[in-house]
Amino acid sequence: MNRQQLVARYLTGNPFLTDEDLAAILGVSVQTIRLDRNELHIPEKRERLEQVARGVYGRLRALSETDLVGELVELNIGKSGVSILTITDEMTLKRTRVARGHYLFAQANSLAVALCDAEVALTGTTKVSFRRPVFCGEKVVARAFVRRKKGNKYMVRVTSRVNNEVVLEGKFLIFAIAEEVWRQ
Repeated sequence: MNRQQLVARYLTGNPFLTDEDLAAILGVSVQTIRLDRNELHIPEKRERLEQVARGVYGRLRALSETDLVGELVELNIGKSGVSILTITDEMTLKRTRVARGHYLFAQANSLAVALCDAEVALTGTTKVSFRRPVFCGEKVVARAFVRRKKGNKYMVRVTSRVNNEVVLEGKFLIFAIAEEVWRQ
């Protein structure tokens, strides 16, 4: 398999890879990767992520795109989802530059709600543990899975990580609200 085929294969499997990541994996320069991508008509990372997001956001039911905290990158309604949140200076405590917990909770909660196959879904109860502080500039990857669905109730488990280190674990009980209730 030649280098360009490898570039295409890696990016198909993981659109989040940067040119720098690919250069390190394949042992070539970043410029070589950029030339390969150009010849293959593969856009740069930012545009690839926007394409992924457009496809994912189009499937949202329980939330609008603006209600989500973090960037939704994968969504299988009723099953699983992934979002990424980059911690900015505005999200941190000024003195320590540690992320405020409500941003991490909001990312996990909005992802859990997004998994519900309903027009309106609300959080009933949660149990969340914060495992370590998250700092300015870190990327938090939240993965959510529907553990069980019974009637209008979804039990969702969310694990958020920074560089594969768990920073938040949570269980969310989400209620799908019937249309006749919320349209009143």
